[in-house]
Amino acid sequence: MKLIFDIETVGMNFNDLDDSQQEYLLRYAIKEPNQEIRESKIFDAIRYLNLYPFTAKIVSLALLNIETEKLLVLFLGKTEDSFNDSENNIKYRAFSEPELIKIFWEQVAKSNQLISFNGKNFDLPFITIRSAIHQIKPTKNFHKKYRKNHIDLLDEFTFYGKIRKFNFDFYCKSFGIKSPKTIDVNGMKINELFYNDEVKKIAEYCAKDVKATFELYKIWKEFLNY
Repeated sequence: MKLIFDIETVGMNFNDLDDSQQEYLLRYAIKEPNQEIRESKIFDAIRYLNLYPFTAKIVSLALLNIETEKLLVLFLGKTEDSFNDSENNIKYRAFSEPELIKIFWEQVAKSNQLISFNGKNFDLPFITIRSAIHQIKPTKNFHKKYRKNHIDLLDEFTFYGKIRKFNFDFYCKSFGIKSPKTIDVNGMKINELFYNDEVKKIAEYCAKDVKATFELYKIWKEFLNY
């Protein structure tokens, strides 16, 4: 079984962090003598909390089975928040973060290959650290750089760093694939959506990300996998 996966993450409330953690995160920003620049750096330090597994959590995780094209999207919520999109063959299931991480590793255990976009550098390390925080042991090792049981399309499209890399939206538009990113929903809007109780929108966005990754994978497989 081959699985395409993607995650969306949400930064923790900065004020919920320990005083020493807050101080550490702002240690460079507060040294800036220019008030306007200092405020900008503090804003950015807080805004980018969602990039790190020690200051953020997984709000949605999508898994697409290439053989069946069935898509399972896990997201933070109560069981009654779960829903189906039968028309597009998508199941949306609500869980706690530890539960969705466990399901991820259960599915990965059945898989012989993972496919992602920047999953080797972001998604998989993030999931793995969050697993350790919740004392969940991964079922497989997909971390070795050149291991073919994990195809990272960003590696493939840059020939492992030989040419410039672009963001996901850029690749989608370059290859004529409908980008999941919009003005209303994109990676930088996740925190806002989450804290406005619009988690389902995040889950739907995560599903679109995985579907677009599937289209990119098909292009890579046909024209670049030689």
